Amino acid sequence: MLKRFLTVSLCLFVITLSAASQAKKPAAKKASAGPAPDKAYLQKIWDGWSTLDPANTAKFYATGPHTFFDIAPLKYASWEEYEKGVKGVLAGYKSAKFTVNDDAATHPHGDLVWATATVKEEMTNKAGKVEMGNFRWTVVFENEDGKWLIVHEHVSAPLQ
Repeated sequence: MLKRFLTVSLCLFVITLSAASQAKKPAAKKASAGPAPDKAYLQKIWDGWSTLDPANTAKFYATGPHTFFDIAPLKYASWEEYEKGVKGVLAGYKSAKFTVNDDAATHPHGDLVWATATVKEEMTNKAGKVEMGNFRWTVVFENEDGKWLIVHEHVSAPLQ
């Protein structure tokens, strides 16, 4: 009886060890995207927006269903929707310059990077009126096929 008890106990111990080792295997990694986005990368995105043509920023955004919050209108449910909607907003301007301020911070976390910054804006509308200010920017990047693409973005202006 003791021999049988020891055999059963040993089998249970081996099964428990086997199950524990299987649970600790890391998930498969995506292709390496190189270094995480930094302030210079963030500025490249805003340099694209400074052209007032969303096609110049499309390479930074993931396609498909993702949520992007902008100053106006409130929300877009995909890059395609964002690109189309923002064209109407930007059509009222003849020039723009956006500068990522020194408070930019990036936070890598595996295949995700989230970043925050304030961005200085200077935009001239078609009537010649210059609009200046700062707004907040929070952005989430995901490593997709070796590229850091924006999968969520939130742009907001402080209440005046």
